[in-house]
Amino acid sequence: MKLGLLTAAFPTLTLDEVADWASSNGFEAIEIAVWPTGAGASRRYAGTAHIDVESLDASSAQRIVDDLAEKGLSISALAYYPNPLSADETEAAAAFEHLKAVVRAAKLLGVSTVGTFAGRDKGTSLDENFDRFAAVWPEMVHYAGDHGIRIAIENCPMIFSGDEWPGGTNIAFSPANWRRMFEIIPDENFGLNFDPSHLVWQFIDIPRAVHEFGDRIFHVHAKDLEIRRDGLYDHGIISAGVGWQVPRLCGLGEVDWGAFFGALYAVGYDHVASVEHEDRAFEGSVELVQRGFRIARDTLRPFVH
Repeated sequence: MKLGLLTAAFPTLTLDEVADWASSNGFEAIEIAVWPTGAGASRRYAGTAHIDVESLDASSAQRIVDDLAEKGLSISALAYYPNPLSADETEAAAAFEHLKAVVRAAKLLGVSTVGTFAGRDKGTSLDENFDRFAAVWPEMVHYAGDHGIRIAIENCPMIFSGDEWPGGTNIAFSPANWRRMFEIIPDENFGLNFDPSHLVWQFIDIPRAVHEFGDRIFHVHAKDLEIRRDGLYDHGIISAGVGWQVPRLCGLGEVDWGAFFGALYAVGYDHVASVEHEDRAFEGSVELVQRGFRIARDTLRPFVH
């Protein structure tokens, strides 16, 4: 297994700068953020484009791969996390269009996996969202399969604030929903980008989920989570985590990393654990973000070999 990082936490640095730092600080892979260039996003850690996938060609892709290899780095996945099931049809269509560009770029780069969200219309029922998922997602998965690319859906509920209330913007948040997704799309190139932190505050057994869905885990996000008990007392579970679940760096929250990696090894996962930095205590400057990544690195290194 390799230790990697998601580049989205470094929006002000170039890909070369991120790669230089990652290589010199003990990381072996990078998951490259590839939102549309110049588009930006209001959500934290979204909108970063370390590669312009729209203008990428075979020669520039090979140059990127070669430059990273010289630094001892591989690309674990390309990362683009929009809302393809948005109630705004223009937004949803744009998400799928760019996702196809990401798939084409992944093929040029020799990267097997694209990480993304399934999406959700936050204002309609889960059943209605799955009806729409069944109508629009199979074609996207088939498109990726035709290019030899796997789609890895991250399991984040995407309900952190009032503008994502009441349903969140990603249906792929629980084992029941994963089963439903894979019943609709059983294709072998459709799976999960598994992030244990999102199961902590839902009180879902992480090792059990790994064992059940091991053959669908294509990529792993390494992120921790702290439950603020005072906030849980104040707001209760009906708040869906708002006010009491806090993303943290690995080792600063409540994930049992030994049990998690034990389960991963047991099911045969031997790819990359990609540190996803969303910890507010370690942001505001490049130096603080780097410090946070080093904390996560030191926490995970005993488990990643």
